[in-house]
Parts: sequence; structure tokens; C-alpha cells
Amino acid sequence: MSDLIRPHGGELKDLYLGADEAEAARLAARDAVSWDLTPRQVCDIELLLNGAFSPLTGFLGKADYDGVVADMRLADGTLWPMPITLDVTEAFAAELKNGDAIALRDEEGVLIAMLDVEDIWTPDKAAEAKGVFGSTDETHPGVHFLMNRANPVYVGGRLRGVEPPLHYDFRHLRDSPQELRDRFSKLGWRKIVAFQTRNPMHRAHQELTFRAARDVEANLLIHPVVGMTKPGDVDHFTRVRCYENLLSHYPEQTTSLSLLPLAMRMAGPREAVWHALIRKNYGCTHFIVGRDHAGPGKDRDGNDFYGPYDAQELMREFEDEIGIQMVPFKMMVYVAERAQYVPVDQTSDDQTVLNISGTELRRRLQEGLEIPSWFSYPDVIAELRRTHPARHQQGFCMFFTGLSGAGKSTLANALMVKLMELGGRRVTLLDGDIVRKNLSSELGFSREHRDLNIRRIGYVASEIVKNGGIAICAPIAPYTATRRDVRDAIEEFGGFIEVHVATSLEICEERDRKGLYAKARAGLIKEFTGISDPYEVPENAEMTIDTATLSPEEAAQRMLVKLESLGYIR
Repeated sequence: MSDLIRPHGGELKDLYLGADEAEAARLAARDAVSWDLTPRQVCDIELLLNGAFSPLTGFLGKADYDGVVADMRLADGTLWPMPITLDVTEAFAAELKNGDAIALRDEEGVLIAMLDVEDIWTPDKAAEAKGVFGSTDETHPGVHFLMNRANPVYVGGRLRGVEPPLHYDFRHLRDSPQELRDRFSKLGWRKIVAFQTRNPMHRAHQELTFRAARDVEANLLIHPVVGMTKPGDVDHFTRVRCYENLLSHYPEQTTSLSLLPLAMRMAGPREAVWHALIRKNYGCTHFIVGRDHAGPGKDRDGNDFYGPYDAQELMREFEDEIGIQMVPFKMMVYVAERAQYVPVDQTSDDQTVLNISGTELRRRLQEGLEIPSWFSYPDVIAELRRTHPARHQQGFCMFFTGLSGAGKSTLANALMVKLMELGGRRVTLLDGDIVRKNLSSELGFSREHRDLNIRRIGYVASEIVKNGGIAICAPIAPYTATRRDVRDAIEEFGGFIEVHVATSLEICEERDRKGLYAKARAGLIKEFTGISDPYEVPENAEMTIDTATLSPEEAAQRMLVKLESLGYIR
């Protein structure tokens, strides 16, 4: 791409109505059916309305969706690699027909936009997963979200924006594409290289971005994602404070920080192309693509979902069409003899090459170990330690799962007493029967209601863990996907230890004092776990305990030893 190409991208599709039209839309919304946007949909609609997803003018219809999934192109041939869809429930979709207008609202009921319905269809999610992510393996967080959290029906149509989603945090760092283009123009920046990140930045990232800007003689935009990222990532509040600390270590007036409210899909190569299109809309001329860009990690067999430089290869194929130049980089490592960072392919066997992986960094933070100054700046590490203390100072959740009668409640009570003996943290027991009585008394035992019950338990447990306490949960929790969602919610704030109480069905039936199994076998109780409804055995539980071979006292001691080995107790 020629260096003469200027920033400011192509035409932005600003989908917001004027003041009079917006007021008319608010009046019309009173009689329209309403849909409460999910967190991911809020991210998507913000970037649709402000033009970051140009040339899209709304949520994709079926023809555009099919083209994107199959070929990364809209129906008219325009390059677009990611399906941007409005997923709704079957019950909601049943009320709709083409030509209807839907009032799209945030979680507080504020009207964000009107959607003029053009398409309603049920997608083939397996085909979407294969096309977009290259896999149907639910170890992939994007596949898991698609299969287990996204609603089953898609609605497509044009958007009419009424007002932007409201953010109370870091408002001085939130820019629309037009605002960022105007800033670049005011500063006289003609060449801008953008850096995408969802993680805290350390010295290797600083060196990579500094080199990228220097090599192409461009100014640098640090443009981190502050929408939805990979479960388990550092929260964006902590990350933004780290970015602000890091800015002082760049040359003055050459670097800018702005936040992107994007919901990542972790789609590797496709995501790199998507990110480049978005940065083009924000007025950037260059885009850094590093090793394993937007990669989700390893699959169920321990293999990487994508090759380390697959994203660079796909991006190279489309950079001219996008009109943004890729700046490729390999992993940066620290060479002790040179006291500096260099790309890994520029090192030699006789040099001492140092690197700390993200996993190793988390381990050192969790165990309160030293993090060397060559790896990161002291103010960045101090910020991370402030919000990610050592494990023995964190809250955590012990989550027991198993068949009815397996001994979950007995083990949970035994462990609770042992932890209360130790002291140091508040301990709360969320037993299945207790929760059913006090939190979910109106729920039945359909799959939908059992899922809702477990999610309620997970929500309460996450609040306990967030505030440094210990949550002990003992539901049946038969479904893998729901248990994973609970884990994701809790691990955002602290530890999650899954304990599979693997007592056999035969033993559980022998212990059944209420006669529930007998009633289930007689058909008097429908959808009973282990008899007429499946129990999905955990594949990667931190602990497995069979109460037929261990007494509650022995099991409690084993759990204490496990917690000590993980660093949660001392």
C-alpha cells in the first residue's frame, strides 16, 4: 500500500437519527415490542451505530450472514469476516414478522435504537462455528458462547440509532471513529499504526509497539478492547490503569490511548482481518499483527486452535483490499547479554533468552513471587498486585457436583466447619436444598429451570468471592455448559475448584431416604437426573471424591490439602 494513502478511512455509516427523528422513535417505541440487549449485543450495537462496523447498517440479514460464514463476504461481495447478528429467543421471534420495528433497550430499559425487521431465521450453529472459528470444539470460548449462550433465532435488519450506550468509566478515553479521525487531523497525524490488546502491556509490548511505529514512521494508537474478552482475562478497569501508567514510558506526543468497546470472538485469523477493518474505520493506516493474534489457546486435545502466524498470512491476503498496511511481528524476548528486547527470530543459541509467559505471570502474582524489572515496570506490576492479590488473600468457590444422594451436602458441611476452624475468611454454604427454599422457590425442575437455579447460585457465589469470601456450593449441576458458565463468572474474581462427587448411581439409590429414585423409575418424577435425564460427568474437575470409599472426615482433609497445594490457604 502506498505511503501516500492518508488516514480517515472511507465513508462512515453513522446510524444515529437527528434530534426530531430520535424523539419520534422514542414515541413509536412505546407501542413497539422491546428486546433487552445482552452484554455482547450492547457492544455490537454501539460499534454498528457509530460507524466502527462500516459498511454495515444493522444486524446482518440471512443472505449477508450466509456469505460471511462461508466466504467472509457480504452478499454484495464486500469483505466482512465476522457475523454480527441479533440473537433472540424462540418465544420472542414467534411474535415477529418482517416489517416490524423492535425497540432495542439496554439493561436499564433505555432505548438505544429501533430495528426494522427484514429477516428472521434459525441458523445452523455448527456450520457457523466451523466457518468462523474453524472448529466445533466447545473448548474454544467463541464456540462455547455460540452453542450454549447465544439465543437460537437470528433477526436481521437496519438500525435507527436513538442514543449511544452510556459508559460511566474512562469517558475521556472513549472515542467514536469520527472523534478519533478528527483528533488525528487536528494533531497532524497522517500515518497511524494501531495496536490491539486485551491484556495488560509490559516491556515486551512496549518495545514491539515502539519498533512498529518507528519502522513505518508513524504515530502509535494503543487501542485496547474494553468490551467482552476471553473469560479469565484481567478486568478492563485494571488494564486501563496499567495502560495509563505505561503511556509515560513512550516518547511524548507520539502515542495516544483510546478504548474500543468491542466484544471479541477469539476467532484468530478471521478476527485479525475484522480488527483491521475496524481500525481502518477509526482512521488508522497501519495495524500490528503479532504472534497468535486473537487466539483462544488450546483445544480439548492440547493443540493450538490456530498456527502462530496464521493471522498474519490471512491479513497479508486482504491488506490491500482493506486499505490498511499490516505491520507483522514475531514474539519479543529479552536477551540478557544485550539488556534489551528483540524478536525471537533475531536471537542466537549462545544468548541467554528470557521470557515470562502469561501463565507464568499469573502464577507469580498468585503466589506473591517477584516479577523482574526487565519484564515490566514497577508501577504496572503494583497495579496488577492491587487487584490480583496472592491466592491466600483471594476469595474462592468450592463447587460440588454429583448425583442426588452422592454426599455433596455432607462433604460441603464438613469442609465448611474445617474452614471456619482455620478462620481468616467468611464462609457461606449454598447447598442445593437451601437455595431451592430461599432463592429459587418458584422454579420447577425442567432443564431451563435447573439451569436458571445453577446460574443464580453462580451469581451469588461470584459476589461472595469478589468480596474475598469463601463460597461452598453443593447443587447437582448436571450440565457441563452451565458449570462452565459458572466457572467463568467466578474466576473473574477469584478461585474456582470443582469437586466431582463421583459416588455411583447404585450407591446413591441405596441411600435414597426420600424414595426419589424409586419414584423416578416408576415414572412419577419426570426429568430426574441419572434416571430420565442425563448427568454430564466433569472431564476436568480439580478433585474427584467417591463417598463410598472415603469418610466425610477423610474427604475434608483431602480437600484442605488440595486448597493448601493450590495456595488458597496457609
